[in-house]
Amino acid sequence: MERTVPNTASDEIDLYLRTVYSLLRSTTEIQVRTLEEVHAGMNSSLHPGARKTAPDPSAFIYSLLRLPDVMPKVERVILGQSTAVFAQHGYPDVESWKPVSARARRRRCYYGPGGTLACFIASQSDIEDVIPSVTAYQIEWNKIHRLLQQYHNMEFFSTVDENPDEFSNLAEALEMSPDDLARLSTVWGGKLAERLREIASHPCSFRIHLLAGSLSEYWRATRAWWENIEAAQPALLERPVYLISSNTHSVANLLSGFALKMEGELLNHLEQDNHASLRDEWRQIQQNGDPRGRENFLYYLLKRYQQTPNGKSLVGLQFKHEQSVGISRIQGEHTVDMEAQVIDLSRLNLDVMDSRLCGSDYACLRESDALILNIDYPLGMAAYNVLAKVAEHCSPILGVYFMGKAATLNGVMGDVMIPNVVHDEHSHNTYLFQNMFTAADVAPYLLYGSVFDNQKSLTVLGTFLQNARVMDVIYREGYTDVEMEAGPYLSAVYEMFRPKRHPVNEIVNLYGLPFDLGVLHYVSDTPMSKGKNLGAGTLSYYGMDSTYATSVAILRRIFMLEKKRLKG
Repeated sequence: MERTVPNTASDEIDLYLRTVYSLLRSTTEIQVRTLEEVHAGMNSSLHPGARKTAPDPSAFIYSLLRLPDVMPKVERVILGQSTAVFAQHGYPDVESWKPVSARARRRRCYYGPGGTLACFIASQSDIEDVIPSVTAYQIEWNKIHRLLQQYHNMEFFSTVDENPDEFSNLAEALEMSPDDLARLSTVWGGKLAERLREIASHPCSFRIHLLAGSLSEYWRATRAWWENIEAAQPALLERPVYLISSNTHSVANLLSGFALKMEGELLNHLEQDNHASLRDEWRQIQQNGDPRGRENFLYYLLKRYQQTPNGKSLVGLQFKHEQSVGISRIQGEHTVDMEAQVIDLSRLNLDVMDSRLCGSDYACLRESDALILNIDYPLGMAAYNVLAKVAEHCSPILGVYFMGKAATLNGVMGDVMIPNVVHDEHSHNTYLFQNMFTAADVAPYLLYGSVFDNQKSLTVLGTFLQNARVMDVIYREGYTDVEMEAGPYLSAVYEMFRPKRHPVNEIVNLYGLPFDLGVLHYVSDTPMSKGKNLGAGTLSYYGMDSTYATSVAILRRIFMLEKKRLKG
């Protein structure tokens, strides 16, 4: 077939990746400063000011949110796939170090002696995510460090938070707008003075060491992840399975009814919460009388409450309640940080579920022998490894559904994109498939955003690995949905019903699958609007709207199929 797939290649990005992997072959640590020039040279859309002497606040905030807060103390970053790999390279007790995490990236990390940060990686996509983030962090830290050297009296920073004039003067001295400085202060939890003193105290000079980079190590890590799940839930080998790739909260909240059960305690916490805007939102929801808003709000409030000292006790209560209605959580151990949930459809309590799931008679589900395997969506190429491993051990698989974040070139944050074409930068394939979801399946459950179906999606190598040329090609070719997992997942889907490995650089027809396939993306970034991405903030409560609308659509689809299957 004639090749008509988009050419999204960029010489600058290709050079960057070649440089990274050639340096990582070294048996010793490499200095991140050796990557700064080639990083700036790729002209990343997320780091357009890399070469400028003035700081690029959006790029700095983006990297801050994707790296642990302990980074100011870190001197070296070591990357490995499992505890066995770390032990083989002289770090036998890495899991006894202090566990640390990033706010906007799920990755198992530990901070240990000598300023060492150990990060568990699941595929090459983690490398292509960590290294640009670390490099951008170092570049921007050192810009601010140089500008702060004019302040010989560090006590000046102790009053900058209270004095608007001093705040504006500081922003001007740091060559950024007061709004950008305020965003930094927000990301730092209001500890602007403390963080600036830290940056002023020393320059940043990271070292990185990839302990093992072979494909077989990623496979071993995925196998260990699966064996842990299989040991906890051997029924997965014997019963029909619906696979969902989503997150750890939406499916469980919709099915368990725990947040709705705890409504009184959650609303008591709301009255004591210092966010007046949340109380205003709750009052508006009550006035509207829309149960969708009420339920979404309680799910969001549960998460916030569990992050407080008083609410931590609800975590254990929630897990115990979930088990009583057939929802089991299995944490990843000794490898990647990827929780799985196994849901027994026959044990669900239909009377306590989210009201959006109760529109039809699902009493027949009590006779079901099927399970839902819900996995916390992996990053990039790890999606291929995970689905290939699940497909190897589970049979029959009745449906596979992928839900996750995406950037959009034609929508706003909180919208939902439904593609039926995916171009994958990993395999260079363009996948054509029948997406079992349409806008009508999601729109009734969406309060704030819009739904766009029949979209074309591009699976990219990494968030930093795009520049203006790539974005221009994407838009001209009609690709409006940019994400990181659909392509690898679809490569594994190909191998689930074809007798050979997925092709490369082809147009691939996935119509006629022997199982259900659905792909839903909710918008978290709008890269065509400068600063309007997760580097500028988080999806917050309004992001819950699209997350739960897509989750409802997936569960209703599974319930409908299972009802049809049981009635034969």
